Amino acid sequence: MDYMITTKQLTKKYKTFTAVNNVSLHIRRGSIYGFLGPNGAGKSSTMKMLLGLTAPTKGSFTIDGKQFPKDRLSILREVGSFIEAPSFYANLTGEENLDIIRRILGLPKSAVSDALELVGLSAFGKRLAKKYSLGMKQRLGLAGALLGRPPILILDEPTNGLDPSGIHEIRNLIQSLPSYYDCTILISSHMLSEIELMADDIGILNYGNLLFEGSLDELRQKAVQTVAQKTMQNTAYNAAQTVGAVPYEVDTVNLEDIFLSMIEQDNENRKQRAVL
Repeated sequence: MDYMITTKQLTKKYKTFTAVNNVSLHIRRGSIYGFLGPNGAGKSSTMKMLLGLTAPTKGSFTIDGKQFPKDRLSILREVGSFIEAPSFYANLTGEENLDIIRRILGLPKSAVSDALELVGLSAFGKRLAKKYSLGMKQRLGLAGALLGRPPILILDEPTNGLDPSGIHEIRNLIQSLPSYYDCTILISSHMLSEIELMADDIGILNYGNLLFEGSLDELRQKAVQTVAQKTMQNTAYNAAQTVGAVPYEVDTVNLEDIFLSMIEQDNENRKQRAVL
């Protein structure tokens, strides 16, 4: 399997708190990888480690065959990122803000107009950033990540603050990018329905632990098997009448239900371990 990003037992501790615990990810080249988890699960901390914004306490990772920290600069040249809320110079226009990034990256001037067009901000490039709505600021942040069309995108909540129409447009854009210019995308979001529509593979974190990694179909199949096992264990269940039956069709199990059930079960297991 050709992986663009791999992590091996990646761990981040802040004093006594473990934000990320032995996480091993396998992100396929040319895929969209949905990174899911409740607030505080460790998604942003993992992304920050991949970008060199914070150092791992333990573990390692490679991006496009390059090892961190030895190849840090060459890794960063290949990665476009959008982490948490983007910040801009309020008294500069959208174009001017992007031009600062463009010059740092050594890209041609055409990269700014190209990025603005990709996110639907061409008509607002000369507007001051302080006059942008929240949704427009999110688009501008995404434009910054897309400057130069990098082969790797790391996006943390890129649709936050967008209206339904904007969410639809950004989702379609993100979906199109791997085939449009051959990139790999790691994206986190609380909008599970959007991830379900765009992601090829899923990783689910809770309290810093990776609960699941695989394709959406594998996740649905696992959910169906779990439901079937629980049903079989129910003493009120009439096994003779339903031998071989599956409570739900795989295609009808949605990501939100699976995610909530998995997080709830993990939280319950944690409580039981704490009692013991």
